[in-house]
Amino acid sequence: MLKVVQCWDDGVHDDIPLIEILRKYGARASFNLNPGLNKDKREGWYNQNLQKEVLRLASSELREVYEGFTIANHTVSHPKPLEIPLEQWRQEVVDGRKRLQDFFQQPVLGFAYPFGDFNDATAEVLREAGHVYGRTTKNATPCLPVENAMTFHADCHFLNEHFWERYEQAKQSPAQVFYFWGHSYELHTPQRWADFEACIQKIATDPESEWAELPALFTE
Repeated sequence: MLKVVQCWDDGVHDDIPLIEILRKYGARASFNLNPGLNKDKREGWYNQNLQKEVLRLASSELREVYEGFTIANHTVSHPKPLEIPLEQWRQEVVDGRKRLQDFFQQPVLGFAYPFGDFNDATAEVLREAGHVYGRTTKNATPCLPVENAMTFHADCHFLNEHFWERYEQAKQSPAQVFYFWGHSYELHTPQRWADFEACIQKIATDPESEWAELPALFTE
C-alpha cells in the first residue's frame, strides 16, 4: 500500500479552502508555520508572478484552521538559512519549534527549510533541536530511504508536470511512499483549485494508496 504524505508552507489564508478539500476527502497533511510572522491581524504581500495578494493568517485563526492537522516548523521568521550566522539560524529553529509546540500543544517533529537552502551545519541544528526530518525543495523518487533525514527530499512539488508519473513510480519502490508539497497561494485560479481537488480525490479513491503522517515515516 502506497503511503501518501503532503505538506504546505507559510500559514496563509488560502490554507482555509485547501483544508476544506483535504477534510472532504479525509486527507492528512502537515503545515509548516513561522510563528513570528502570524500577527494579530492578517498581513502579507503582493505576489507579482501570480498577480494576487497573499495574506498570512492572523494568530487568532491558527488553532481553528489547523485543528486535526500536523504542525511542522518553518523557523520563526523565514530567513534564508545560508545567509545568516549559524547561531542566529539555531535560534530561529529552536525558538520556532518551542513556540509552535507551546501554541498548538502538540509535538513538532518536522521541519521545512525556508527557500529550500541547507548545508551540513544547518541540518545538524535541526537534529539537535529535536526534529525527525527536514524537508528540502529538491526532488527524489523514491523519497525514501534517505541517508540523512535532516535533508529529506520530497518526490515533487504539487504542480510538477511529472506528478502522476512520480506517483506511479513511488508505488514500485520498496519504501512505498509518495511525498508532495506546495504553497496554497499557488492555487490562484478556479482551474487550479478544480485540478487540485481532482488530484486529492484521485488519491483518496485509489485502492492502492492511503494517507499517512509525515513524522510517522521516521518514528514508527
